[in-house]
Amino acid sequence: MGTPLGDFIRAKRDSTQPDVLGLPDHGRRRSPGLRRSDVAARAGVSVEYLTRIEQGRDRNPSPAVVNALADALSLDPSERNHLRYLANIAGGACAPPGRPAPPRRDIRPSVLETLRLLEPGIAVVANRVGDILAHTRGYELLMSGTGLLDADQPNLTRYVFTDPAARTFFADWDAVADEQAFDLWHAPSIHNFEWLTAELTPVAGPDFTQRLNRHHVVPQRGVLRLNHPSGHELRLQRETLELSSDAQQLVVFLPADEATAQIVEQLRRPTHLRAVQ
Repeated sequence: MGTPLGDFIRAKRDSTQPDVLGLPDHGRRRSPGLRRSDVAARAGVSVEYLTRIEQGRDRNPSPAVVNALADALSLDPSERNHLRYLANIAGGACAPPGRPAPPRRDIRPSVLETLRLLEPGIAVVANRVGDILAHTRGYELLMSGTGLLDADQPNLTRYVFTDPAARTFFADWDAVADEQAFDLWHAPSIHNFEWLTAELTPVAGPDFTQRLNRHHVVPQRGVLRLNHPSGHELRLQRETLELSSDAQQLVVFLPADEATAQIVEQLRRPTHLRAVQ
């Protein structure tokens, strides 16, 4: 049985062409990208050892080996961080028996007070598995009619992959789906990760599992384009504050152009904070 660490190394190996790294093309290959021997030679490890890592038979490579593999695959800073993160969890990649508990949903009072001060702006607090924990009235107005907040416990990841309305609402649905799948790897714990993936895999289908397993490291989030139920296209910038001690994020949405600012202003009403229990 493989591990996320092995899956990521194999995915990067398959997606990297030899000429990108200045390696000679030795002719036809059984699979795309780099051979294991190419990566092993560049990293200074044996092919057998790299095979064990990729297949999950070695779950504890040293930091030196992890850094050497990052160099061998010519990973960018975000990909290097992701590789190190996967190496850290590789030893505990198997969930304990039974169904893991869902992640915590409590929010510190100071975070709720920050949301209140952000009114009438558009802001939301969510955790890494996509649970929407609290939001401003501005966020509620923005999402009205989309179906996202209709559930008793709204979850953005579940909405993106299982609600057909999401594919219309998010103008760049593929990019948003990549973001949500990648964020799951940084869930508060492997137990939280297993909880949501076990729930989503049977109903979300290959759009979810393929994105999750290829470990596409999402670049800095660009402008979020929404096909709003009002009939307008909204363009929003996202400013994200990491609440690392809580394994949560506070995301503030700002109009990216004057047309969006005017539409957002039309949507606004007297505001109040609503927390999801």
